This record gives sequence, C-alpha cells and structure tokens, in this order.
Amino acid sequence: MGRVLVVDDDVTVREVVVSYLRAHGHEVEETGDGEDALRRLGPPGQAPVTGAPDLVVLDLMLPGMGGLEVCRRLRALPDRRAEVPVVMLTALGEEGDRVAGLEVGADDYVTKPFSPRELALRVDSVLRRAGVGQEPEPAGVLTDGDLVLDTSRHEVTRAGETLALTAREFDLLRFLLAHPGTAWSREDLLERVWGWSVGDLSTVTVHVRRLREKVEADPKQPTRLVTVWGVGYRWEPAPA
Repeated sequence: MGRVLVVDDDVTVREVVVSYLRAHGHEVEETGDGEDALRRLGPPGQAPVTGAPDLVVLDLMLPGMGGLEVCRRLRALPDRRAEVPVVMLTALGEEGDRVAGLEVGADDYVTKPFSPRELALRVDSVLRRAGVGQEPEPAGVLTDGDLVLDTSRHEVTRAGETLALTAREFDLLRFLLAHPGTAWSREDLLERVWGWSVGDLSTVTVHVRRLREKVEADPKQPTRLVTVWGVGYRWEPAPA
C-alpha cells in the first residue's frame, strides 16, 4: 500500500476519507490547505521531504489556492514529484470541472457526493497502475522511432529527452505502443487502460490530448496517435 495525502478543507470529508484509506492499509496524512500540500512535497529544486506522498487526493474547491492550481504547480515541478498521481474530488455534474482537472494533469476523479469505498478503490487502482507497492515489472523496452518506453525504469524518452508523463499517460502510451496499428474505441481504452467498465469517456479524450502534446511534433496534426473517425484512436508506428 502507499502513502496518501488527502487535501480537503471540509473536516468531515477528510475524516471519512482518511478513515477508509487507512482501513485499506494506506499511510495517510491530511491537510485543508493547498499551499501546505505543496510544501509537504518539498520546495522546488530540492529533494522531496521524507515520507512524501505516493498519491494525492485533492479537492477541487479549496480556499485560497484552488485544487486546479495545486495540481498545475505539482505537474510543473522539475523532478519525479511532478509524476505523483492525483485523484481529484469534483462537484457532481460539473463536467467542465472534471475536464479541467484532467487537463492540468489529474489521473482520476471522483464526484461529490461520493462513496468512500469507491474512492478507496480508485486510489488502489491508481497506485497499482503507478507501481506503488507492487513487485517490479519484468524489464522491457518498447521503441517506436525516436520514442522509447522503458517499463522497468517507468521512463519515456523522445529523441533522448525524458518526457514528464503522469501514471495514466504512461499506461495509455504503453498500451498503444504494445498494440500498434490497432484502432481502439474510447470505451475499449477506458476498460483496457483504466480498468473501468463504465465511466466518463471524456477522461480518455483529455488524456489522448495531453499525450499528443508530449509525443507529437505538431499536436494539432497528429501523425502518431491518430484519430480514427467513427471508431476512436490508433497508434501509427513509425516507418521502418
């Protein structure tokens, strides 16, 4: 199990979430302040503090620095802390808020009011996909042109430059590279990559858009992660 930081200004919500996550075996810290959450990760340019979290549960509507800004600053950190998975808590029915959270790098979201059990399961799923508490994967490298994905190092490089990918973006890219030339619907990807049988398909759309920004020379005219109209998406392998 992993170390989880719960960031929510509602004391009652924090108590419930912390209780469920600890019952699932996680080591949990809590705060109601976005700036304090960032401080717990350590100052930019310095080593992270001891016991820095493996995952952050982050409320969108925080006083002062809101959840979107916290997530944006986290993703802008210059080292591996930028890859810490984030599960966003959003208001029920606010699709724009959910999409905005995914756009700034959230890995998953749960809408309020939510089932604490569902949140705990989502946290388990994201940590499992990030490799926290799991045995190391067998070493393996997937290569496509100038793009290299190393599963054992959990690292992706493009033309020799390391890409800052979230856990979900890494999973999505790994799946696509392992199945070049195959068209997948958003429903397929939601089930195969996220492990959800049902869910908001905009989750896939946003992650595809973010991944294109990192792997495409021109994200507006993608040549690698292409759209298959009426179907979904396909990874187009580089010419031999």
